[in-house]
Amino acid sequence: MNKKPLSFVIFVILLGAILGTAIGELIAFILPSGVVEEFFIKSALFGFEPFTINAGVISFTLGFTFKLNIVGIIGIAFSAYLLRWYKNHRYL
Repeated sequence: MNKKPLSFVIFVILLGAILGTAIGELIAFILPSGVVEEFFIKSALFGFEPFTINAGVISFTLGFTFKLNIVGIIGIAFSAYLLRWYKNHRYL
């Protein structure tokens, strides 16, 4: 059995989510206003709000938000399917 590294799996799944969400936003932009456009525009936000840590000499802000729509979920499923059947791989 040829096991894939966890970092590669996470990268492929995130890439599928990003590409799927971008395609969903593009489809929603092209479609005329209506129920179908609302279906593609509707998305869920995951993450946490930005917050600032001030340590006197240095301060930095941390935050993370991940936006996912229905086509992004389809992109995740498609990338997981491709990952399952991907056998010839070479890692950098």
